[in-house]
Amino acid sequence: MSNSDISLKINEGLTLTESRDGLTFGTDAYLLAAFTQGGIKKRCADLGSGTGVIPLLCIQRNKFNKAYAIEIQERFAEIIKQNAEQNGFSKKVIPLCADIREIKASDLDGELDSVTANPPYMTVDSGKRNEHDEKFIARHEVHGDIGDFCACAYRLLKHGGKFYTVWRPDRLCDLICSLRANRLEPKVIVFVHATTENEPSMVLVQSTKGAAPGARILRPLILHDSREDAKNSKLSADAKEIYESCSFKNFK
Repeated sequence: MSNSDISLKINEGLTLTESRDGLTFGTDAYLLAAFTQGGIKKRCADLGSGTGVIPLLCIQRNKFNKAYAIEIQERFAEIIKQNAEQNGFSKKVIPLCADIREIKASDLDGELDSVTANPPYMTVDSGKRNEHDEKFIARHEVHGDIGDFCACAYRLLKHGGKFYTVWRPDRLCDLICSLRANRLEPKVIVFVHATTENEPSMVLVQSTKGAAPGARILRPLILHDSREDAKNSKLSADAKEIYESCSFKNFK
């Protein structure tokens, strides 16, 4: 562990090493892991995996038998390896230092059942330049835009495979256009709000490779019943259920 790395306990009893210079584990990553569905014999890949937290959460909950954590930054690929080892998942969470614009299904022993992505939300020329390159790359589309992430998901998935992503609502049109351009049909959409008084802060989208048009817009997920609850980190009943189960199975 380098001097800029920290180790902490997170949800599901996992120990996570992360870099102070990169993005830290947050609500978007956990909700994406919870939103993702799989099966004990299925395989998945996480694109731009960072510390590997999404594959770790999915494996811990037996959502997949094997998860490839694809990360272009070598330092983070090493952190993923460390996180897999310290949680006993070295044979199930496989770090792969690679560019999502180049990787193919054959690099992963064949097409996958699912792909997840918590991609950079910001274009390269937007927002303030981060002091550390690691954080800038994680937040901005330096090594691929949303179209590249969707194209990668299409290449890696088998027909009927699922692509799960979390994204910014103000760029939802970019995501939907990129999905359809890559023959990934949006099927389930959930907007996430801090409270009923707030606009959505994120959107979860499940798409299917080769599916017919037709999406379900689920009711909004409200994380806190009031602004006072948000200040005190008190979750709503829906959010509490999702955090306890790491699943949206009861959220209809």
